[in-house]
Amino acid sequence: MPSDSTKQANSKSNKPSKLTKLANSKAVAVVVFLLSIALVVFTAKMTKLNAQETSITEIFGVKIHRNPPQAILTDLGVTSWKRWEGSPSKFPWTFEHKETMYLLEGKVKVYCDGHDGFFEIRAGDLVEFPKGMKVTWDIIEAVNKHYSLEK
Repeated sequence: MPSDSTKQANSKSNKPSKLTKLANSKAVAVVVFLLSIALVVFTAKMTKLNAQETSITEIFGVKIHRNPPQAILTDLGVTSWKRWEGSPSKFPWTFEHKETMYLLEGKVKVYCDGHDGFFEIRAGDLVEFPKGMKVTWDIIEAVNKHYSLEK
């Protein structure tokens, strides 16, 4: 049978030292801290990504919805709209009707009469041009789009 002194020695050797406890608690704190930073960085990147993916802007009276959710496209019936394709070229255009378009492919620089500069529309954009607007289209990459005219 072990003596009382042997029992005390065994119980002391099984207990972690204060130094071990301190090291473990600091390691846990460091891991928690690093995970917190990773979570903040991930959340910030996802927020920025989501904001870029679905932004809605208005430039010179033209509404541009970048990468709208599929639900919006479905509600509008985009796939049932007429289609138009255009090769790289530059030409003037007047919107005789309010036109809503969804670009499947391509990139266009749009110059609006009466405004300095241009803006770009590209694949994934849902764009609304008001009736009577005069523009110059500069097709940079071949365009394939659905469009709907409101009379």
